[in-house]
Amino acid sequence: MNIFNLSTARNKAADPLHDEARDWLVLLTSGRATVADAKALRAWCARSPEHAQAFEQAKVLWQQLGAAAEPVERPRHFGRRAFLGGALAASAAVVMVRVGVPGGFAGLTADYRTAVGEQRQVQLNEGVSLELNTQTRISRVGQGIELLEGEVEVLAQLAQPLKVQAGQGWISAAQARFNVRHTGDSVCVTCVEGALSVDASGSSVSLGRGKQLTYGPDGIGEPLAVDTQAVVAWREQVLVFNNATLATVVDEINRYRPGMLVLLNKELGQRRVQARFSLQQLAGVALLIRDAYGARCTELPGGVVLLS
Repeated sequence: MNIFNLSTARNKAADPLHDEARDWLVLLTSGRATVADAKALRAWCARSPEHAQAFEQAKVLWQQLGAAAEPVERPRHFGRRAFLGGALAASAAVVMVRVGVPGGFAGLTADYRTAVGEQRQVQLNEGVSLELNTQTRISRVGQGIELLEGEVEVLAQLAQPLKVQAGQGWISAAQARFNVRHTGDSVCVTCVEGALSVDASGSSVSLGRGKQLTYGPDGIGEPLAVDTQAVVAWREQVLVFNNATLATVVDEINRYRPGMLVLLNKELGQRRVQARFSLQQLAGVALLIRDAYGARCTELPGGVVLLS
């Protein structure tokens, strides 16, 4: 590699903006980045053309260092880390504080959990069975459960209502099949069969078959009619998207595959998608997005793919 080009790149990297860009790369390839981190990076790059350019330059330099390390048979990640140096040290505290499991620190003590791409069935007790989706953490609370993070389908056939806590709300059901999804600050409850009640933000709302509502810091929403088969398609190893933005699709796919897709093109992220993916397709989904939408794909270590 041209020594002058490397020297020039290092001078550019002395700028605080380039330091931040390197920090982002370190976090992305740490194996502990989250969907929220991907969204934050997208927002950071969109702050100005200078931000986007700094990240692009950091990405190019990362790749150049990897190529330069190969002739001397040095592990690729070693050369990059040697250059990143201070950025790695600065990011280490962030990575150490972040807990690489859903549910944060509370998730470490969860009674039931699933890894990335894993689904699991749990017979909680007689009359209650759980189907845990990917990256889910659940703790037992008395006779009920708390969904710390992730998604679960609950089948309750009881004389007395089962209590399910998710975020700042409670779901109660005695005879029902329902899906609860808790990601970030938002909780989405879908009644597939039977009936249940949701208590959140000082309100109590009844949900019947085929109805869904969402609650979070902004309060509780109105019940809406939904296609329940699309909601629980994950049970059949399928993801269904009806008029969703590509940004939403990418965020959802990231819950199921190792590594991470990072969508950096805001305009591309607003494209509407009508799609049905088998979970077995997700290993090559970045190429599908590239071919369908003309996105440019850049692969980084740890299964990270940048889409721009």
